[in-house]
Amino acid sequence: MSAVSVEALPSLPDVHPGDDLAQVLADACPPDLANGDVLVVAHKVVSKAEGRVRSLNSIEPGERARALAAEHGKDPRHVQAVLDEAAEVLRAGHGVLVCVTRHGLVCANAGVDRSNASEDGELVLLPEDPDGSARRLREGVAAARGRRPAVVIADSFGRPWRLGQTDVAIGVAGLTPLDQWIGRPDAYGRELRATSIAIADAVAAAADLVRAKDSLQPAVLVRGMERYVTPADGPGAAALRREPEQDLFR
Repeated sequence: MSAVSVEALPSLPDVHPGDDLAQVLADACPPDLANGDVLVVAHKVVSKAEGRVRSLNSIEPGERARALAAEHGKDPRHVQAVLDEAAEVLRAGHGVLVCVTRHGLVCANAGVDRSNASEDGELVLLPEDPDGSARRLREGVAAARGRRPAVVIADSFGRPWRLGQTDVAIGVAGLTPLDQWIGRPDAYGRELRATSIAIADAVAAAADLVRAKDSLQPAVLVRGMERYVTPADGPGAAALRREPEQDLFR
């Protein structure tokens, strides 16, 4: 692999629950779409197509949500939506609830977000099964175009030890998520003991560089990653999640 190209696809029409997102993506891909390409899709357009949205006006906050909202200056309805999506609240502070989602992801506000929602007062949730969503999109694009690129579903995550957010892979189909180097030699022949390259996260982060947060360009085509694209859908982004007993920050 000597070069990688990253290109945002044209703006997509606003997506609503029940829309055929795979067909929309297939139509947006260039004529020379190839099996070795990687299609990176922002999770919010996936969630919208799958109906993973909630209206604040439909949410009745409970006692815990009201208490947390008062303590941290948040809308209690939004907090209730976060609690509904969270398996555990790990930390609360600076207006953020750091949660473990039902998928096992550790992220701010259990991935519940207002940004890039289609309507005022709407919250966008994470997909129910991001790896499953990636597999379905891969099959749908293949059916529409006769080519089967890998699919990565991406979301922006903060990091506890660094400022800023970067996109990571929360759903993957057809891409090796981790390139395992443990036991292999470095450039000087020394055995590597801890190196695992997060291929899917790196692809997600690269894709985010070519689309602005307000661009309405939720899909990016990444080329040059053929060595990591696989015919089988593979283990998905689940392979990237650290087990709780190995997490020094929990």
